Amino acid sequence: MTSVDLGIPVTRRTVDTSARPDTPYLVDRFGRVATDLRVSLIDKCNLRCTYCMPAEGLPWMKRSEMLDTDEMIRLISLAVRELGVTNVRFTGGEPLLRQDLVDIIAATGSLPEAPRTSLTTNGINLGRFAEQLAGSGLDRVNISLDTLDRETFHGLTRRDRFEDVIAGLEAAKEHGLEPVKVNSVLLRGINDHEACDLLRYCLDRGYQLRFIEQMPLDPQHGWDRAEMVTADEILRLLGEEFSLTPHTAERGSAPAERWLVDGGPATVGVIGSVTRPFCATCDRTRLTADGQLRSCLFSQTETNLREPMREGVDDAELATLWRETMWAKAAGHGMDREDFVQPTRPMSSIGG
Repeated sequence: MTSVDLGIPVTRRTVDTSARPDTPYLVDRFGRVATDLRVSLIDKCNLRCTYCMPAEGLPWMKRSEMLDTDEMIRLISLAVRELGVTNVRFTGGEPLLRQDLVDIIAATGSLPEAPRTSLTTNGINLGRFAEQLAGSGLDRVNISLDTLDRETFHGLTRRDRFEDVIAGLEAAKEHGLEPVKVNSVLLRGINDHEACDLLRYCLDRGYQLRFIEQMPLDPQHGWDRAEMVTADEILRLLGEEFSLTPHTAERGSAPAERWLVDGGPATVGVIGSVTRPFCATCDRTRLTADGQLRSCLFSQTETNLREPMREGVDDAELATLWRETMWAKAAGHGMDREDFVQPTRPMSSIGG
């Protein structure tokens, strides 16, 4: 196997919090409050999408480095109970590869003032687990699907599992994990001609489609801004067959700009993370499978919660570390700056 050195930073920082208001919540210096916790449960994936990881995979985290079930539940509980988190999204890698997923979701759902829960998955195993996940208290799912063509799917993901994803979508709807959202990344010259087909497919089945600009989070560092299909291009492609009007609902901290399709009520979303950043309203805080806290997808630093926890610190100290990390959150991801540096930790071990 060809290895890729992730160079993942593990840092404990001293943060000046002298100006921080006296609040238990996850406030930052720019007036934002983080209430949405993204939890990457595992870095492994059963696809090898060309824009996400090399064909041979990556050097996966050691089991001893990953938070175990009790550690994961402890930190999620702390975030909900003490820090004001109201939404928890479980991601990966591919979260359905984690054997204790149902236990973690059930524990999250049983918390007092339980948060809304969602799962971002590639859908391959969802057909087998959707009923169990719904029974554990999961509210809804986001499923990645970039193409409706089986051969293109095989080429993009390096796996012949298209039919499994379709079965996963159907199972999610059957078991009430709604709204079922579909995440699509368009790649120039590969699947960008499918924009309208993907939207029509989702409209016909009651799924909510969201196109996402490709982001520089691949371990190969092969992302090229000039080759990225932009939000403007996506809207132009959709406009060839559909009438789109801006949704009138308040967007709030939602990453997707929503558009009414042919007058509504159906909608389509576009997440222009690169060309239309929404950092000013970001309400996310991120926990990785190895217990590292990140204030942003593109953070260059992390706060290690795993080691203090294993050294025996109490919840109050963990909460302080969490608050300090979020207080230091940058104003934006900085992709438009000349000095922007792609984070060393790839998307597969941060979560989307």
